[in-house]
Amino acid sequence: MARSLGRRGIPVWVINQGGHLVASASRYVSRRLPWPAADDRSRLKYLLTLCATHHLYGWTLIPTDDYTVGLVSANHETLANKYRLTVPPWEKLRWACDNVCCISWRRNFRFINRGRCALPIATISPELIALSLSFSNPLFACNRAVSLFLKPGSPRIANRFWARFDEASVSLSPENLIIQEVVPGGGESQFSYAALCRDGRSLASLVARRTRQFPRDFGQLSTYVETVEAPEVVEPAERLLAEIRFTGLAEVEFKRDPRNGTLKVLDINPRVWGWHTLSKRAGVDFPYLLWLLMMGEPVPRLRGRAGARWVHWTADLRLAIEEVLTGRLSLRNYLRSVRGPLESAIFAWDDPLPGLFDLPLFAWTACKRLVGG
Repeated sequence: MARSLGRRGIPVWVINQGGHLVASASRYVSRRLPWPAADDRSRLKYLLTLCATHHLYGWTLIPTDDYTVGLVSANHETLANKYRLTVPPWEKLRWACDNVCCISWRRNFRFINRGRCALPIATISPELIALSLSFSNPLFACNRAVSLFLKPGSPRIANRFWARFDEASVSLSPENLIIQEVVPGGGESQFSYAALCRDGRSLASLVARRTRQFPRDFGQLSTYVETVEAPEVVEPAERLLAEIRFTGLAEVEFKRDPRNGTLKVLDINPRVWGWHTLSKRAGVDFPYLLWLLMMGEPVPRLRGRAGARWVHWTADLRLAIEEVLTGRLSLRNYLRSVRGPLESAIFAWDDPLPGLFDLPLFAWTACKRLVGG
């Protein structure tokens, strides 16, 4: 985000959360500020005070993770008096922020399940767990054994509840819990429709395949992503965004179920996402286009070209070694995939410092996970 805007002479300030140092190291960041370790009310006050103290009235406020998206959206009226906001009010945004599986129960199960696009088997409340596990309900049309996992239904909820359902039930209200089917397969079967929208209409968009991701099945981190032509992804994603009349940046995630070929909707991310720097190489510079939209400037109608590739080098090399050793990826195919022009997730020749920070930070995070695991 900082590079896209900074390269065009737009001043960028970063409010740095925790140990996220990579963006703060960019030469295109003109000021770095700490994000206070406080509750929602204190953080809202901080944003308001920041505006008044530094005369930031009319600046564009771009939340870049689920928590801050929820915070800004829930306090939209208050913040909109000071900033230009890239997310809509909560009453409109909740249909995207509440996981898609919640949407299926609360609003439009039949809408999403038309044609060859469906939802993973899911429920949103303890009262429905027995029903979903028995799969006797015709909505599920399922008579097979499946794997399930627990996830939050809203980014407004803290994430410290993953271990067991009983703990999760204590941590948050039942309506914010989801039990969702695990769709088998790796990143090669996972697709994303990314778009900048106004009132549900796509102004600029692209489709990408998360060819390699870590972990392989769940994809918490994309490591190698390619833009592709996939009209079967575009049509249901555009219908969904139109249905909720979404405005802003969004990524709709799908996974093709290898058991029946059906595309299943996994998530809607109403914010920037990990691999979004690929968009510039594909001809759709989302951060700048978002800024144009916020400033009331004309936004060109764009569709990202297929064949652009993106790699997170430190993460992808680690994953590739594992894939090669297990026989799932040949060394020849890996070398072929990283040949030629690639968009790096972090490194840029005109802004090298974030790339230098990324390697030790990634190594430190990986070590912590190994020790913790």
